[in-house]
Amino acid sequence: MTPIRVRIGLLGLALVAGLATPATAAAAPLAGTAPAPTVEERRLDGDVPREILRRSGFAATAPGFARGLGRADSYREARAVVARQGSALWRRAVDRVQGRGPTRGDLSRDDDRPLYWARLGMTRELRTWEPGFGLSGRQRAALLTELERTSRGQTDLRLPRDGHGDRDGHGKGMKRVLLTGFDPFTLDRDIRISNPSGAVALALDGTVIETAEGPARVETAVFPVRWGDFAQGAVERALRPYLPGVDLFTTVSQGRVGRFDVERTNGAWRGGFPDNDDVSRTETVPVADPSSQPQWTTTTLPYEAITAADTGRFPVYDNTSVTEIPAGGTEPVVRPDGPTPGSTAREGGGGNYLSNEIAYRATLLRDRLGLHGTLPGGHVHTPVLQFGAGNTDPATGAVTDPAFVRNRLDIVAQARAILTVAVSASGTDRS
Repeated sequence: MTPIRVRIGLLGLALVAGLATPATAAAAPLAGTAPAPTVEERRLDGDVPREILRRSGFAATAPGFARGLGRADSYREARAVVARQGSALWRRAVDRVQGRGPTRGDLSRDDDRPLYWARLGMTRELRTWEPGFGLSGRQRAALLTELERTSRGQTDLRLPRDGHGDRDGHGKGMKRVLLTGFDPFTLDRDIRISNPSGAVALALDGTVIETAEGPARVETAVFPVRWGDFAQGAVERALRPYLPGVDLFTTVSQGRVGRFDVERTNGAWRGGFPDNDDVSRTETVPVADPSSQPQWTTTTLPYEAITAADTGRFPVYDNTSVTEIPAGGTEPVVRPDGPTPGSTAREGGGGNYLSNEIAYRATLLRDRLGLHGTLPGGHVHTPVLQFGAGNTDPATGAVTDPAFVRNRLDIVAQARAILTVAVSASGTDRS
């Protein structure tokens, strides 16, 4: 998710009070008036989203959610419906990818796209719902936030706080790992697109990986590709309760063709590439307490061990390049070996889109919590997930093909191997 680094035209993933800026209050719609669907939600009307939902067995998700809302006689009942069905969607998506439950449809189980399109169907139903009781704009916004968080696994992060055991209390000495992925993006370029970081998150959620430091429990969540959610503190709200108690974290997104990158440095700059709602932002990454905001943050992942290990078919690079405005300068300069003192960020190693921003926010949160020297964490870019030869034209191509599935499975397997190396090399025990 790095338009400047990825060259996306070639399609080549604090504290809440002390990191995220407060959301700007907007005028609340009058009770009883439902807003129109968003740009992102309107893409549901295309043939490809409908096919993905049908072929995965998720086509009935939004209609079932609408029926549940229709039975709610109060805001309190509606919130219960939203929380229950949002969480159920996340668990269903995880179970599907991990091979649990019945197989519905012929779309491969490793696919992350059913979760994305089913969630959008639910948010559209909720956004346009007009209940018989009074529902204020503020209440509707709260319901939408609840649906986003529950259906993204952000309320399902059940890592034990003391480091002794998995979510059920089993496995003394279990390491704790937190990983995040992203939704598909650049959908106006190719609406068929999948995001391998989202597939990684679904495949690893709740799993145990065996490392040289012992077993490690992995918990995951996914994030939207929308500037506004990040400015309103979505990353900090989700991660702050857990970073003090984990042994390692990594944010993951889709990067460049044919390679993994461990991003050494993250920059405090938004480069303006449109998000999934076609919104553009070119500005300093907005955080609270901007007077103490650094221009750069750095990874504490064991990048030397990761890049030296044989983790899969894709090469893995320690990416040290950034783009900066040097101290006293006015024009951006590419620095292959990282930023120079006093410079102003224009691109981190991972560019200046939301993958760079989630890495910046997560590592700044780590640092503001006083964990820089003790908590390994940073960002990993996966290869671009490519369709097979003969299936590259979005106007005529199929929604899946054998090479597409194989590429996604290989990326997921290598991401798991990279995580195993990272835990082994870190040798942390923060219980």
